[in-house]
Amino acid sequence: MKTTIRDLSLKGKRVLVRVDYNVPLELDKATNSYVITDQTRILETLETLKYLIDQKAKIVLISHLGRPKGKKNPKESLAPIAPLLSRLLGVPVKFVGDCIGPEVDKAKEQLAEGEILLLENTRFHPEEEKNDPEFSKALASLIDVYVNDAFGSAHRAHSSTEGVSHFVKEKAIGFLMEKELKYLGQELEAPRRPFVVILGGAKVSDKIEVINRLLEKADSLLIGGAMAYTFLLALGHKVGNSLVEPDKISVATEALAKANERNLKFLLPIDHLVATSIDFEQKIAKSLEWTTGIDIPEGRLGVDIGLQTMQSYGQEIKGAKTILWNGPMGVFEIPGCEKGTFSIAKSISENPSAISIVAGGDSIKALHQSGLSNKVSFISTGGGATLDFLKGKVLPGIASIPDR
Repeated sequence: MKTTIRDLSLKGKRVLVRVDYNVPLELDKATNSYVITDQTRILETLETLKYLIDQKAKIVLISHLGRPKGKKNPKESLAPIAPLLSRLLGVPVKFVGDCIGPEVDKAKEQLAEGEILLLENTRFHPEEEKNDPEFSKALASLIDVYVNDAFGSAHRAHSSTEGVSHFVKEKAIGFLMEKELKYLGQELEAPRRPFVVILGGAKVSDKIEVINRLLEKADSLLIGGAMAYTFLLALGHKVGNSLVEPDKISVATEALAKANERNLKFLLPIDHLVATSIDFEQKIAKSLEWTTGIDIPEGRLGVDIGLQTMQSYGQEIKGAKTILWNGPMGVFEIPGCEKGTFSIAKSISENPSAISIVAGGDSIKALHQSGLSNKVSFISTGGGATLDFLKGKVLPGIASIPDR
């Protein structure tokens, strides 16, 4: 187990906390200012921050936001987060328009016990993504303790996630990182069985390493989304105009053979919702129709799992003791094509005795839209980090924190 903030004496110490405040911002034309449209990642850090306040630490927060490519961009400033965070915590949150330099050091020095200072987007400096040692050292200036609570960025070896740890003596993870490691690590390393994995999304190529890894652990694998059509094509089924990866047929065939060797249930859609075309800009799917069989007619493309598949997948989910869901079952963002994805959320919610873990931006978005986010055990804040962790890769942001 990694050292956590519970293991350290924090009173009076300056604690640099790497949070993941990479949140969506939209311009409010009435006030001509940017507002946060999804607070989830901010809310997830409150437990750690409240503990640090109670411990009378002097708290300095750093994060990236967006992809400014080393240049200052007001559209990707962390400034709007400070007042929101202040309201959520009930304490003042100071903000400085940079993350290194004399002004920042002065603000760090002036921090009192229990106070919070939010620094500007680390990616406004090109050195951040290069994991530049001098930049890392500047981030660590005047800092006593480094805390990584940003699982969503832990797969990046950047200055704020890995480099800074080399210049701070005491290091720990926060409570959000601890939860991620508990659910994605401990719970899935030795899962209660049956262990059911639901994977969706567009491409087999994006998920094949995860599939191969989970084939060794899962009891059932339920496949949806466009990548299901590549597997169906590999089995000789007709997929019409559905999105497929013809160059990944052999990869899909190998995965199916591996599942067969392990006697693992590898479930693919047995019917579909199809359309003649999709307009993503207008958010319209034309001529929606349910199929009654596994083959997709010519001139049609699959946009969701079918009614029989929903029932079949639902039965599998309801018998599970551990559930991992990553990826939608179709183009749920298009009205009329969300039923399959929402059915997965509903089936998970109807099995409260199971440990249920939901990961991936689209799955989480769909879960929130379904109104069932309070019915799962854990929602992972990581995107690429979650996939890398599930693949068994070492995440630099975690490896840089010592074990207890």
